[in-house]
Amino acid sequence: MQRKPNQKFQYRGKPQNEHRLNNEITATEVRLIGEGIEPAVYSLQQALAFAVELGVDLVEVSPNAVPPVCRVIEYKKFLYEKKKKDKEQKAKSKQSEVKEIRFTPNTDEHDFDFKSKHAEKFLLDGDKVKCYVQFKGRAIMFQERGELLLLKFAERLAEIGSLESMPKMEGRRMIAIFTPKKKK
Repeated sequence: MQRKPNQKFQYRGKPQNEHRLNNEITATEVRLIGEGIEPAVYSLQQALAFAVELGVDLVEVSPNAVPPVCRVIEYKKFLYEKKKKDKEQKAKSKQSEVKEIRFTPNTDEHDFDFKSKHAEKFLLDGDKVKCYVQFKGRAIMFQERGELLLLKFAERLAEIGSLESMPKMEGRRMIAIFTPKKKK
């Protein structure tokens, strides 16, 4: 039984580097940067000679530039620095979350104040707040109470957050979503 050629089982060869190194660079001229080298445009042979002289690699950093930008550095050290920089950028960017706050149509004033303080904290931290009024059993008859409660909540958070849309019913829940206002 013979197998037909299949993409899944094709030989892929050795794994390719993320950047072109030394003899893999195809450009005739490169802009060279690195420690102990004056940044300028050199021929590829001169750039390779500098790399050999310093005992490091010639790494193509920006292949789309004209001429391509190459850096004289040890490749493993270059990958380490790049990975470290990417990790720092990822740590600085904060993903906003959606925090939930639940009410019932008969929520007391003290509970309302307590939950609104939590919502203020969430909005100041940059998170969205999804608050809903849960109707159980015959409480569904008091939808206007739930809507008034959410509008009162929106009024309380007006300085910190803005209401995305008017409260709407989804099943047995009335939902309103608040987004933080941009800081000036």
